[in-house]
Amino acid sequence: MVTITVTPEQLSSLDLSPVQSWLERAISLNLNRIDESALATIEKQVQFDIQFAREEGDPRELSEIPEVRLWFIRLDSVYPWFPLCLDWQAGEFTRYAAMLVPHEFHRVDGIQFNPEALDLFIMGRVFVLADWLKKYQLPAQFRLKSLAQLLGYDLDDNFLAQL
Repeated sequence: MVTITVTPEQLSSLDLSPVQSWLERAISLNLNRIDESALATIEKQVQFDIQFAREEGDPRELSEIPEVRLWFIRLDSVYPWFPLCLDWQAGEFTRYAAMLVPHEFHRVDGIQFNPEALDLFIMGRVFVLADWLKKYQLPAQFRLKSLAQLLGYDLDDNFLAQL
């Protein structure tokens, strides 16, 4: 596992260099030629350490802070396939989704995503990742199904075969 630390300065300047540096080291600067072994070195590896100071008594989660969310929107725009790099078991994909999808927190139920926004997010991710994996001739179906299941979606094999 790898922890990528993002400082307040990097958040405020929308600086993706911590992610870029890790990717360059992990796959030797060659983002244009991804194969199964390169993907294995980056897949499900990343946890984020977001350093954002909050005033005492500030009840907001990081995903409710505009500066943090904006940094993740930029990350998602530059590297739309980055969810493959996140440590899914540690909850990083759910946290990533929370940065991009409108939601509310409930003390009892936890995070509650806006259902329509979550539908759009999941399908957008599935389409982007399917195309990206296909471009590099990497197996996609199991990865896409697993990703969707993290947020409670069950993708049909016939649907995935069409992508």
